[in-house]
Amino acid sequence: MITLRTIATLSARVSDKTVWTFVGVEANDGRRGWGEATLQGEMDAIHREMARLRSALLGRTFAADSEISQIVGTCGRDRPQAAAISALDQAVSDVIAQRSGVSLAAALGSTELDTISLYANINRGTLDRHPAGFAARAIEAKRSGFTALKIAPFDEVRPGQAASAGAIDSGLERIAAVRAAIGPDVRLLVDCHWRLTESSTNDVLRAVEPLGLYWLECPLPETPDHFDALRRVRSRANGDGVRLAGCEMMTGVDGFRPFLQAGLYDVIMPDVKYAGGVRELLRIGEFAAGFGVACSPHNPSGPIAHAHSLHLSAHLPSCPFLEYQHDESPLFFDFVTGMLPDPRSGISALPQGAGLGIGVGGATLRDRLIAVDGIEDLDRVMP
Repeated sequence: MITLRTIATLSARVSDKTVWTFVGVEANDGRRGWGEATLQGEMDAIHREMARLRSALLGRTFAADSEISQIVGTCGRDRPQAAAISALDQAVSDVIAQRSGVSLAAALGSTELDTISLYANINRGTLDRHPAGFAARAIEAKRSGFTALKIAPFDEVRPGQAASAGAIDSGLERIAAVRAAIGPDVRLLVDCHWRLTESSTNDVLRAVEPLGLYWLECPLPETPDHFDALRRVRSRANGDGVRLAGCEMMTGVDGFRPFLQAGLYDVIMPDVKYAGGVRELLRIGEFAAGFGVACSPHNPSGPIAHAHSLHLSAHLPSCPFLEYQHDESPLFFDFVTGMLPDPRSGISALPQGAGLGIGVGGATLRDRLIAVDGIEDLDRVMP
């Protein structure tokens, strides 16, 4: 049993377009645990939600099988709320595993895996958005040892707007340049960020058929009025040997249920930052396996979410690989205390030690902090 005496929310500026938000808890025995609630563009909303939860949870006692959502209610469809609840659950799970003297993966059950395969998401770290810029980054990732990588090439296409042929063609040029650079043996994943229509998705699939995509991700908005179109797109993609992936922003088994029951995806992508908690993510993976659908966690942000995702991936029944935000920023490693296994070869060991195995802290993080709530003395929750 543990009792929470401190719940802190820290946000740090990583780049012009990226802020990482961490949640740190301190238990009555002095142990500290960490979660991540990063949600781009929603930092203030997460801090407000954390303030509400802080007043409800400080002084509460948690057992080994406690889940935050069981105490404060389900996450619903509000993403800042889902992020706050999920991060708190991560942090409390970290402390409880530490108290038991075992790793988070071991606390969640026995597993035979001690390494996790990764794919490199090179999108956010690709500043030169020309085809040659994408190709250069892809070559670098391949040389590091990655045998799968992902790009989001449709910069010029805006969600909800009709895409011109030129906008689609620019994305296709980037895909073709990357495939030419990495050769046929590296698996290539393409993220569309919900920007396409059924018609333009079919145009893309037709154009990339010779390029051998591994999966096409989030082509259409994930709303009930698009379910029939998504089902048709999946059928078309599968006919070309391409998997359809999606559902990175859904929360809880109930959030994924309609997509799985409707047969819309070959791969779902729950995110530990929004899924509703660590055990809820495992329940999502188990539920997907019952439909023959793979579960590859969405993981494009900071080191705390990455470490939690590693521990969880060891338990997922059908996880082909885990996403890794490849070299967006060296701060991924500079913010970490403890030993984060190096993911830059395409394979990562599970973090060692009790609990999560890492925390956040250090002078570099302190210099980058732009918002801190729930704590006046940072030494209480981080070195």
